[in-house]
Amino acid sequence: MTDMIYAPARPPRRRRLPAQVAMTAALCVKALPESRRMRARLALVRCLHRLPPADPGHVRELYDAVVACQPPWWRGQIDCKERALATVLATALTGRRCHLVLGARALPAAYHAWVATADGTQVGNEEAGGRDHPWTPVHTTP
Repeated sequence: MTDMIYAPARPPRRRRLPAQVAMTAALCVKALPESRRMRARLALVRCLHRLPPADPGHVRELYDAVVACQPPWWRGQIDCKERALATVLATALTGRRCHLVLGARALPAAYHAWVATADGTQVGNEEAGGRDHPWTPVHTTP
């Protein structure tokens, strides 16, 4: 059975500010024409490969802050791609890096985006039934 994802409590200011800036940047990418969105996401993430890796706890805190800081002014849906990109950007704003992972599964057919740390810990892959039907990584950014 699929678990519902609820917004976590309001994060502390040191996590909230990078999460809000990163979410705004991710929504700016979503506002691009559909043919240019994925290229823009990957180009943004590729610029961060020289930063030192982040530990899983740090990435989890920032992911929770991104989920909690989704802006009320955005009328559209905020998908997993925007949450994952915002988490990667928020981690970069704190001076660390993590990896954007794009994945899929066969049955039921779907795709998903999540974040992975340097040691392989996955953050955000439990969304959309990831526990019931595991996701297969298709592309991982450097």
